[in-house]
Amino acid sequence: MLVIEFKAKGKTTQYKSVDEAIKTAQFIRNKCVRFWMDNRGVGQKELYRLSTALRDEFSFVKALNSSACQASVERAYSGIARFYENCKKAMARKKGYPKFKKNCRSVEYKTSGWKLSETRKQITFTDKKGIGKLKLKGTWDLNFYQLEQIKRVRLIRRADGYYVQFLISVDTKVETQPTGKTIGLDVGLKEFYTDSNGHNEPSPKFYRLGEKQLKLRQRRVSRKKKGSANRRKAVNRLGRVHLNISRQREEHAKRVARCVIRSNDLVAYEDLRIKNLVKNHCLAKSINDAGWYQFRKWLEYFGRKFGKITVGVNPAYTSQECSNCGVVVKKSLSVRTHVCECGFILDRDWNAAINILKLALSTVGHTGTWVLDPNATGDLTSTLIGAVLSGQVESLNEESPLL
Repeated sequence: MLVIEFKAKGKTTQYKSVDEAIKTAQFIRNKCVRFWMDNRGVGQKELYRLSTALRDEFSFVKALNSSACQASVERAYSGIARFYENCKKAMARKKGYPKFKKNCRSVEYKTSGWKLSETRKQITFTDKKGIGKLKLKGTWDLNFYQLEQIKRVRLIRRADGYYVQFLISVDTKVETQPTGKTIGLDVGLKEFYTDSNGHNEPSPKFYRLGEKQLKLRQRRVSRKKKGSANRRKAVNRLGRVHLNISRQREEHAKRVARCVIRSNDLVAYEDLRIKNLVKNHCLAKSINDAGWYQFRKWLEYFGRKFGKITVGVNPAYTSQECSNCGVVVKKSLSVRTHVCECGFILDRDWNAAINILKLALSTVGHTGTWVLDPNATGDLTSTLIGAVLSGQVESLNEESPLL
């Protein structure tokens, strides 16, 4: 499956109609969550019936395409199903109890409610929300795909405008020649990662570089009167800066992950729990700025696309254990050099990367993305980008057209 994104160009009235469609989808989702809270044990069929009842009761719901209403129901039920699944696993952390959404930014259509032009440069939404025809601006060419391959269409509102995403059913696997190389990766804050060969990838630190501009925009927001048009404009400008930083971080993770996967047959990395790590308030900003989660996500995606093996290992003692003799040498975070009593001296991160690779190679016959520690709570399946728009396990992203 592949997700292709275009910038949507239209009139102000059309954008307001898109906002109304998004609000309606949010309304349906929240109603489904409330119905489940009041009637525990109801399934997806009962939620579909609720959607039909809402269409009969509210005219603004009926104006939205029926497939979009069904997609909103599926969004609600995916959160409910995920909550039940986490409860069955008896997870130690929060189970993800379904919550009401108050600031949704997208609405999703299935195979109806929209129509592409002959040139595939415009899309027309045919429901009664009044969205009409939108121009598609982007580098992708939809003429390469059949209309039957387009399974979902999503309208997204961001700080810099509106976007249209297409979920296309296509085989993304690419056959490549084996390189005969394996590599272990140890991510860090000083360097983006250090591999088992001793190579250091510099960390771009996009948030740190844009922090001055963010502070400026935030001060201007705080000076505006609440509820005023000037404050909304200032908030939008602040959101654009945040959006630019997040895109830079995501694009960097894509490019680096692709290069690592193409150059090796097996890639080992740490199965880090980012949510737990950011609880350290001294390091939270630097950890979020590093983009470890995005990097791991794209490693898994490109690993599946190019038929390479990606292995997530338990990070316990990978920095403390000597990669030469196996003795545990305890050291604090400030100690950046590994010095063992056997006489082995190496950079701390390089030593950890070697240990990560050794752990991965000890699992003979494992393919795909695996977690070596049976007690760890990492993902056991690779993240296929855009696999299911209505309820995928991970967040939705699309490949860069430049890759």
